Amino acid sequence: MSETLRIGVLGLIHDHVWSNLAALADCDRAELVAASDPNLPLTARVSREYGCRTYSTHRELLDSEQLDAVYVFSSNAEGAELAIRSMERKLHVLSEKPMAARLDQADRMLAAAAKNQVKLVINWPFAWWPQLRVALTMAKDGAIGKLWGVKYRAAHAGPKELGCSEYFCNWLFDRELNGGGALLDYCGYGCLLSAAMLGQPEKVTGITGGQIKDSLAVEDNALIAMTYPFGIATAEASWTQIGKLTSYTTAIYGTEGTLLVEPRLGGKLYMATSDDPNGREIALPDQEPRLRDSATHFVSVVSDGAEPWLLCRPGLGRDAQEIMEAGLKSSLQGNHISLPLD
Repeated sequence: MSETLRIGVLGLIHDHVWSNLAALADCDRAELVAASDPNLPLTARVSREYGCRTYSTHRELLDSEQLDAVYVFSSNAEGAELAIRSMERKLHVLSEKPMAARLDQADRMLAAAAKNQVKLVINWPFAWWPQLRVALTMAKDGAIGKLWGVKYRAAHAGPKELGCSEYFCNWLFDRELNGGGALLDYCGYGCLLSAAMLGQPEKVTGITGGQIKDSLAVEDNALIAMTYPFGIATAEASWTQIGKLTSYTTAIYGTEGTLLVEPRLGGKLYMATSDDPNGREIALPDQEPRLRDSATHFVSVVSDGAEPWLLCRPGLGRDAQEIMEAGLKSSLQGNHISLPLD
């Protein structure tokens, strides 16, 4: 493996790719070598902004370039297959969340990483919020007692209304390429947090319907409720919410306190206890440099042998995928689904 990590990008149709490429450009231990996508406007943009070589097909890039690793930013369905294909070529992989469209793809990704002894990192954008990382560490360390609940709501007015590109929307609104609609796009965050804090639930209940946007062929609002032997958790998703109130806020509940995490970089962390019921702000310590962003973290995992940060671990991403699949199945059947899935 080269001293500077040589990275290729497979897919540019996931809009999250551009912020991750910006982070990669700021990382002095990695180099963007080439990118592939069948859409000429996207390859023209990446060439213009980053000066890398471009290909119209992913296979041509993989056959032509000497790489150490790849970033995968395609649809959920194609992205999983591209990740597997890359790992079979002994390439390390950073794949955008969720790791797949279906649970069987996630399982195959884990198997490919293990068989080929390569690193697989799942990029969840909120993993780089210091306040969320501190909250999870505090909760794990018992700062609020025994954990019994997690709540997360991801919501906005809709991908088009948010300004997402046509390339992104084309597959987000396709049930096969996405795996669902708002549920696969946004419930995954809450499912991931719940799996990280409470483990896999015993039962999962998914709710969709009440379609607000009749033009969509996929659900635009969803809720997944998770039942545990000691507690509950919820993951909410909306593509119809007006305004930012309640969006992307995390709540973690314990027998001795509550943690409230504000969203985005710069958000604050609060903790309430019986002695301080209104809560107080928790000062955030300096964060590890390797957790600054996706590129810095990926290099630390691949080049330095560091363990992926909790939320980026592929096994946890797979568990979130199982909860989402159970939630989708529950919403279609109108009943509770027990885990593990058959």
